[in-house]
Amino acid sequence: MTTADVLSLPVEPLRIGGLVPMTTIDFPDHLSAVVFTRGCNLRCQYCYNTDLLQTSSRVGDMSWEDVLGFLDRRQGLLDSVVFSGGEPLLQKGLGAAMRDVNGMGFKVGLHTAGQVPERLQEILPHLDWVGLDIKGLPDDYPRITGTSTGDKGWQSLNILMEAGIPHEVRTTVHWGLTQPEKFNALADCLQKKGVQNFTVQRCRIKNCFNSELQESVLDPELEADLLKRASGKFERFAIR
Repeated sequence: MTTADVLSLPVEPLRIGGLVPMTTIDFPDHLSAVVFTRGCNLRCQYCYNTDLLQTSSRVGDMSWEDVLGFLDRRQGLLDSVVFSGGEPLLQKGLGAAMRDVNGMGFKVGLHTAGQVPERLQEILPHLDWVGLDIKGLPDDYPRITGTSTGDKGWQSLNILMEAGIPHEVRTTVHWGLTQPEKFNALADCLQKKGVQNFTVQRCRIKNCFNSELQESVLDPELEADLLKRASGKFERFAIR
């Protein structure tokens, strides 16, 4: 199948901020390409993809046609394509782009903070795996992300759980933003939801959105105890 066979440009083409040609870590057990989309409604204090926050395209950005041409040459070499960002669910053309990728024989992965639950519901038929960023409990989103959109992320979690699509829930933890008692409550809530795969991502403050954010520091023994207790709540638990 050639690019011409599957090319069906979305009504609103994806705004693409970058492409990783090959990775082994963005879709478990799959060799993937990662498409980074532009635009995000969150302003997470620890965000390090700040060049993708704005929705407008820049000179030199790839078009969706460019990406399809690349994928056409990688058929049989890659297993999957992962859409990341930014927040891919903000893009109206996401579903059409995923259909193109499905038509080329690739599996589809998604990295998202679940900010448009309705669009997530629409694209479920195209998804094989999702990495869902839950920033904290809903009432902690304003402090962490600068917005009050926590309910949307948790709605998206409900959608994934009901659909049965393989997924990983991950939370970036900065102990200045997520206090130990909040982390315990978050782990309890995820467990009650039935989450089986939970990953804690250590915060990296280099080049982050909030340039004044200090290093994440917690007493090592307390941190080890928190993480150990959390690990017992999930079938699969990881720290990155």
